[in-house]
This record gives sequence, structure tokens and C-alpha cells, in this order.
Amino acid sequence: MLDLSRVLAGPYCTMVLADLGADVVKIERPGAGDETRGWGPPYAGGESAYYLSVNRGKRSCAIDLSTDEGRRLALELCARADVVIENFKTGTAERMGLDRASVAERNPRVVYCSITGFGSRRRPAGRPGYDFVAQAESGIMSITGEADGEPMKVGVAMVDVLTGLHAAVAILAAVNRGEGDRIEVSLLDSGLAGLINVASNVLIAGGEPQRHGNAHPNIVPYQSFPTADGWIAIAAPNDGLYTRLCEALGAPELATDARFASNAVRVENRETLIPMLEERLAAKTADEWLTALEGVGVPSGKIRTVPEALQAAADAGVPATVRVPHPTAGEVELVNSPIQIDSGLRPGTAPPLLGQHTAEVLRELGIDDAEIERLAAAGAIEIR
Repeated sequence: MLDLSRVLAGPYCTMVLADLGADVVKIERPGAGDETRGWGPPYAGGESAYYLSVNRGKRSCAIDLSTDEGRRLALELCARADVVIENFKTGTAERMGLDRASVAERNPRVVYCSITGFGSRRRPAGRPGYDFVAQAESGIMSITGEADGEPMKVGVAMVDVLTGLHAAVAILAAVNRGEGDRIEVSLLDSGLAGLINVASNVLIAGGEPQRHGNAHPNIVPYQSFPTADGWIAIAAPNDGLYTRLCEALGAPELATDARFASNAVRVENRETLIPMLEERLAAKTADEWLTALEGVGVPSGKIRTVPEALQAAADAGVPATVRVPHPTAGEVELVNSPIQIDSGLRPGTAPPLLGQHTAEVLRELGIDDAEIERLAAAGAIEIR
């Protein structure tokens, strides 16, 4: 797989596929590389934590695509790849001769995936996009945040992650068919698809969705609650779970009260019900309530900080992280793949240094060391 992408959506896609066994060759600009290498602090061994988070298991080949020789090398790599993925601004791949048509002329069976901001067929053409802009334009920000607060983005680049996952699924489907194909996945479309039930509510009922903070527009109770010493999340998405919640709270009458007897009326009367639940939950600690709720099968959890969440996963028996040796940072700890598969994932390797594998990859094209040295001296590539 030849990875011509950078930043997050494309690299996330190729990291997922690398975990599953793909040989991913990441093409980067000599001297600078993927711009996320500089998105810090924090840094480890000269590499930003941001870059380290999405480039596990790849090989870095530093090629200057602004040069004729660099583009020739990249096209040769495309010609030998099963999959090519790029997220250039619309029109850039065509200008460099690395577009789907040019690659397919050499490699008819290539699966060519483009990740764009807003889709190549939308107007205005070539509009660039980042996750933050896509969260704004897709409506995600309008439904995120407190009811009386300002529109708010999700705390991580969730649209980029969704886009990367959609691209990975599409690539796997195309590879499985065994025929050449062109795929395009845009940030905007991924953000819109991620609206799921909220968009469906608008399409069915019209109107403008409101922000509900940590509450749910269609389910009550399904939100965060303060306890005597911290916050917990409670999800009671059906009447049976709601009844068990009321029993655990020592308030069975709230389950039979006509105002709260079904989810539909609980949604209508949430402003009355929620303070009643909050009053009862404030009487005990988070751990006490979680023990009680777990005992009756009501889905619930402690609202943790990120360090607490990582530690809790490890304490529960399945760490969320993996340690890999890194050439400049020693051993680095990375968030691991969430995929568990009986045949196993590829053992994790560290995100590569810029140009760490340039010579190795070019030798696989049949280029000898003398020519590699010449290309490096000419500035077409960077080697280590």
C-alpha cells in the first residue's frame, strides 16, 4: 500500500490496515515530512506525540514530489502497489501525474482511494478541509455542548477518525473484489453520516436539533449524573432498565408514575424527572452507585480522565496500550488497535523516522545504491 496522505484521516486509515497486515509505504516530503511531526509539544525522541499516534507499523520513504525524478519514483511505486491512498487538494494529483487515471494506465488493478474535505464533485471545487471545519459544516458542532452554551467540537478529531475507518472498509472491500477501483471518502460526508439518529430525526420530523449536553435527545435517562464524590454515566434506554434503575435508587414509585412510565413520556417530562434522579444519586458515592447499578444490570460507568481510563483498562485485564522500541525515543507507549482477531494482528512496530526506509524501498524497485546516492545528492529523496 502506497500512502501519499498526511495529517490524520489518511494516516489513521493506513495504520488500521498496517495493523491488519498491509505493507504500508508512507511517502513524505524530505526535510519536513508529514506536518504532524511538528504538532507538539509533547515530543518523544524528536517526534511529536500526535505523529506517533497514527503512524504505527509503516515504512517512511522521503521523496520530493515537486521534482521530476521524485514524481517518477512515486509513479513507479504506485505502479507496483495494490492500493494507493492520497489526500491532496483536489487537482494536485492530476498536476503531478499521480491521479487515478495515470496510475491505472500503469496498474489497471490498483485500488485508488482519495480522501477529500468536501468531495471532488461539490461546489466550489477543491475546497480544502480539516476535521474542525468538517465538524462545523456537518452540523456536529451545532448539537454538541450544553443546551445554553456555544456550539462545541468533539474533544478529538472524530470526523477524521470516521473518515479513516470508512476509507479502510471501502479499501478492504475493493481489494477483496480483486479488481481495480476508485474510492473517494470526504470529511463532510463522513461527518454527515456520523449524525445517524440526529439526522434521521430531522428528516422524519423536521425542526432544528437542540444541544442536550451529556443527555440524549431520544432517550431518558441516558446522561451524566453527579454523585457525592464524582460523576457517573447512566444509560437506561428501555423501560425494563429504567425500572431496575428506580429500584436501585430506592424509588420504585418513579417507575410506575404515569409521567415516567414509558420512554416517550420520560422524554416529554425530562425536566421534571432528572432533578428527582439527581437528588437521589447525590446521596452516595460514585463507587457505591456503580456497585448497586451493576448488581441489577443497569449500564453505567465512572466518568474518568484519560489517564484514569487507560489505567482502568489495564487494571481490568486488557491494556489499551502497547510498548514498542523506537530508534530515537527508546521504548514508546502507544494506544493499541481495538481490533481483536483470533489470527492475530501484525506485531506493532514504531512509527518510522522521516526517510528511515527510503533506501530499502527504492532497492525493492531495483535501484542500486549508486543511483540512490545520486538521487539523494540531487535532492529528489532523503535517506538515513
